[in-house]
Amino acid sequence: MIQLDDKGLVSAIVQDDATGRVLMLGYMNPEALERTLGGDNVWFYSRSRSELWLKGETSGNFLKVKSLHLDCDGDAILVKADPIGPTCHTGEESCFFIPLMEMREIKTRDRGPGITDELFALIQSRKDEMPEGSYTTALFEQGAPRIAQKVIEEAGEAAIAGVIGDRDALASEVADMIYHTLVLLAAEGVTPEDVWAKLRERRK
Repeated sequence: MIQLDDKGLVSAIVQDDATGRVLMLGYMNPEALERTLGGDNVWFYSRSRSELWLKGETSGNFLKVKSLHLDCDGDAILVKADPIGPTCHTGEESCFFIPLMEMREIKTRDRGPGITDELFALIQSRKDEMPEGSYTTALFEQGAPRIAQKVIEEAGEAAIAGVIGDRDALASEVADMIYHTLVLLAAEGVTPEDVWAKLRERRK
């Protein structure tokens, strides 16, 4: 059984079928995997663009599928392929061409759903410690009815921003709505994982 991660994706390692060289690491969602299994070329899911992409569609450097194997834990796929041209967007044969002989600077990607877990952890700590001067503490002190009211207010402001086409305001108001929603979840003893579980049910 294929085990998708919390974003609905599975890692896909691509290997040159002829030479055995590892060419790249990508990610597939169920549709990308289905297209790869049912066709001649390798498909991926772009996490940055949030869309399917056919490797080689713009560059012409396709990956012709030879075989796919699932690892023992079910959370990674090995794709053996015949590369048509260089696989890396830099023009290199493989994406793995930078020697790593010592520890280099490590950059953390502060983007995507991971920030939700960090923010919820902070909200939980505010609930446990109730530090003075914290807006989150003030919300908890006012109780679930006030927090729920804030969720409704922010949802309304987000809807208005969407209607008038104010993209910056829409992003800001949705962020406010998500924040207050997380506070409401914490107040009622519900976690984001409980929400993710409900969303996973809706994929069926």
